[in-house]
Amino acid sequence: MLEKLLLDGAQFDFMLEIFARTILMFLLILIVLRLSGRRGVRQLTLFEVAIILGLGSAAGDPMFQEDLPVIYGVIVLFSVIVFYKLITWLASRSDRLTRLLEGSAMVIVEEGMFDIEGNRNADFSQNEFFAELRNQSIEHLGQVRLALLEVDGSMSILKYDEANTRYGLPLFPNAHKAIDPRTAEPPYACMFCGNIASTLAATEQSCSRCHKDEWAKAINTKYIG
Repeated sequence: MLEKLLLDGAQFDFMLEIFARTILMFLLILIVLRLSGRRGVRQLTLFEVAIILGLGSAAGDPMFQEDLPVIYGVIVLFSVIVFYKLITWLASRSDRLTRLLEGSAMVIVEEGMFDIEGNRNADFSQNEFFAELRNQSIEHLGQVRLALLEVDGSMSILKYDEANTRYGLPLFPNAHKAIDPRTAEPPYACMFCGNIASTLAATEQSCSRCHKDEWAKAINTKYIG
């Protein structure tokens, strides 16, 4: 059963040819990526991901299709890289085309609070933003002056200096939990947007920024990098 599944109709000569084709196409992909000036994978934009997928598709078929000459794959690979170079050249001269292909950076945190509109439009959950900030040793939003989600998915962060650190929403699970404001001293932080309520009376209604009604105990520890 297993032998029939794996080897039925297989030709040893063609298996060797597949091996050779695969090595050749893999080397060609490496050469094409090198010619493209490829950056790290984390820095890929959507346009560049599409190019990589196109390269993979073009290289895949000639690897094992006996009736498809390798030269066809070579032509496709180099056609893709010429198109890529042309588009990047045009994008370097047009901000509109750059934004169309790559998008633009998005404000996530500003002045110690989540940007409500930015978070609503982002394709990331709040927990993913928390994780990114924690990876930068950010303990609470009061340490962050500005955080941008870059077009490649990375996050750029400007922090307050020690003297200007303010109260903010905790980001680590041991402190990021809903409380009854009546059982803790102010200030309090809205668990959705990070807005700070400095008095108990301010928590008796929903948050003035996002209209949510869950509060956490705000903290103002200094950043330790």
